[in-house]
Amino acid sequence: MTIINDDLKGLDALSVESIEAELAKFEQEERARLGLPNQTAKQWIDEVPREFLASQRAHTTILVCGLTMAHDLFIQAALRGIGYNVRAMDVPDNDALQYGREYGNRGQCNPTYFTVGNLVKYLDGLREQGMKTEDIVKNHVFITAGACGPCRFGTYVTEYRKALRDSGFDGFRVLLFQQTGGLKQATGDEVGLKMDPQFFWAVIRAVMIGDAMNALGYRIRPYEVEAGATDRAIEKSKGIVSEAFATNSSLVKALYKVRKEIGAVKVDRTKVKPKVGIIGEFWAMTTEGDGNYGLQRFLEGEGAEVDIQVVTAWLLYMLWQSKYDTNKRAELRGTDQKQHAEGGSKFGLEGVDVRKRMVSLWAGEKVLRTLFQTIANAIGLKHFHLADMDEVAQVSHAFYDNNLRGGEGHMEVGKLIQNVAYSKVNMTLSVKPFGCMPSSSVSDGIQSFITELYPQAIFLPIETNGDGAVNVYSRVQMQLFKAKQVAAREVETALAEVGMTIDEVRAYLAKHPELMHPFHKSPHRSGSTTADLIYEVGARRNKLAYWRGKVVDLVTRKTQKEERAAHQHVLSVARKAAEKTTRKKSIVKTAPEQDEHEVEHAERPPIPAGRKSLNVIN
Repeated sequence: MTIINDDLKGLDALSVESIEAELAKFEQEERARLGLPNQTAKQWIDEVPREFLASQRAHTTILVCGLTMAHDLFIQAALRGIGYNVRAMDVPDNDALQYGREYGNRGQCNPTYFTVGNLVKYLDGLREQGMKTEDIVKNHVFITAGACGPCRFGTYVTEYRKALRDSGFDGFRVLLFQQTGGLKQATGDEVGLKMDPQFFWAVIRAVMIGDAMNALGYRIRPYEVEAGATDRAIEKSKGIVSEAFATNSSLVKALYKVRKEIGAVKVDRTKVKPKVGIIGEFWAMTTEGDGNYGLQRFLEGEGAEVDIQVVTAWLLYMLWQSKYDTNKRAELRGTDQKQHAEGGSKFGLEGVDVRKRMVSLWAGEKVLRTLFQTIANAIGLKHFHLADMDEVAQVSHAFYDNNLRGGEGHMEVGKLIQNVAYSKVNMTLSVKPFGCMPSSSVSDGIQSFITELYPQAIFLPIETNGDGAVNVYSRVQMQLFKAKQVAAREVETALAEVGMTIDEVRAYLAKHPELMHPFHKSPHRSGSTTADLIYEVGARRNKLAYWRGKVVDLVTRKTQKEERAAHQHVLSVARKAAEKTTRKKSIVKTAPEQDEHEVEHAERPPIPAGRKSLNVIN
C-alpha cells in the first residue's frame, strides 16, 4: 500500500482519515500562502425566535392552521380544554397566496406561499385593527410541523422567518413540533407548550374525530335528498364536539349526539354517481380552499362522490416508516452508531433494544387503529377501512422503492394501484403543488407505468399554483365524463347480474328503509356506490341464502382469504411488470454531421449535429 508523508504514517492513502488529513494540511498551506488567519471561522446562523415559556402562556395566543376546517376547529377546542389560548386561522385563500408571493422567496411550492402568506395576512389584519406590532409579536406564537427530505417542507420555518421579518414582524415565534418536544428550555424555565401525553391525547382525538366527520360528510352529501342538509348537520356537529373539547365534558356523549344529528339526513343512493379518489401531496389534497381550487366541492357539484384521504393514514405511514427503518438498520453488520460517533446517525440503534422498539411501534399502531375505529363507529362511519401500510408498500415497491422518502413517498403509487386493481373508485385525481419535487416525480413519472399496466385506469394529475382554475376545472370535467360512463356501465352490469330493474331496486329499498339509512354502507364490489347497493339488494332478496352465506363466511373466513389472494395477485402482476420494464435496454446515438446538400434534400428536418437520441430496445 502507498503511505503518505511522515505525519500520516500507518494510514492507508485511500482511507477517509488520510484524505481528511491531506485536505486539512492543504488548507493550512493555502491559508499561509494567502495570508488568511488559521483559526476556524464561526459559521453564521440566522437565529429563529422560538422561546415560549410557561410564564408567557396566560397572555400568549397560539395560532394553528394547515389541515381541514374541522381539524383546525377541533384542535383549537382541544388545546383550549387543556389550558391554552388557541386561535385557528381561516383556510388559506388567494389573498393569502398574494401575501406569500410578496414576502416569500421565489421558486417556492404552493403550500409554502399559501401557509406562510396566511400567517402574515392574519397578523397584518391584527395590525390594521389597531394592535401594535410589538404586542402582536409578544402575544402570539405560531405552531406548525417540520420535516426533512427531498422537499421544501423542510425549509418552511426559514420561509416563515423571512416573510415575517420582511412584513414587519421580526421576532415573531414559529414553533416546530420536533423543536418544542422537551419540558425545559435552555434557560431551565418550563416551556409554554408542553409536548406531554395530555397534549398528544388531545390532538390525536381532535384529528381522528375530524377525519371521521369529514369522511362521513363526503360519503353522505352526494346522495342527500334535501340539498344542504348534510352541511347543516355537519356544522351543528362541529359545534357539539368543539364544546365538549373546550369544556372537558364527555366526548362519548358528544359523538352520539353527532350520530343522531347526522343520522337524520335522508339519502337516495340510487342516484348514479362516479366515485373519485383524491391522492397526492399531503397539503394540496387535504386543504379545502383555494390551495387546490376547492376540488372536493367542485367534484361534488359536477355530480361525483369524493373519496378523501384521512390524516390518520399519515400517522400510520409515519409508524410504518419507523418500523421499516428499524428492521433495516437492525440488519446492518457491526454497531449502528449514534450521531456522536464519526459516520454515525441520529437514527442509529446503538444502545437501543430493537425488540422493545418494534413492540412499542406495533402497539402504537394497534392503539391508533382501535381508537379511530371506535370514534368512527360512534359517529356512524361504518365499514371505513384504514389502509394496510404493509400492503401499500409491497404493491408499490416494484415501481417506487420504499427507501425513497419525501412527500407521500411510495403511497401515491400504491394507492393508484389499489384504486384500479380493486375497483375502489372510478377515477383517481392526483393533486400536487406546482413544482412539488417528490409528488411531481411520482405523478408525472412513475404513474405512467401504472396506467400502462392498468389501461382501464382513469388517472388525472393536477398541478396547483393558485392560478389557472378554469384550465384545471376543464381537465377534471373531461376525465369525469369518462368516469360517469364507467359508473353507469357498472350499474347496468349489476342490474343485469341480479336480474332487476332500477325501479324494482327502489321498491325493495322502500320496504327495507335500513338500507337507505345515511350510515349504511354496502359491501364493496364496484367503484360506484350505487352498483354496490344493487348487488346487496340482489343478494338480500333470498334471505335464507343471504344469511347462510354470512354464516359460512364468518366460519370459513372466505372473504379474508379472497382479499389475501387478490393482494398476492396484484403483487405478482406489479413485480412482473416491473421486471419487464427493467429488462428494457437503451442505447444512445449521436447524430452525425450533415453537409448542406444532405440537409437541403432531407425528407425530414435534420437532427442538430451532436445531439443525442435515446433508442429503447425491448
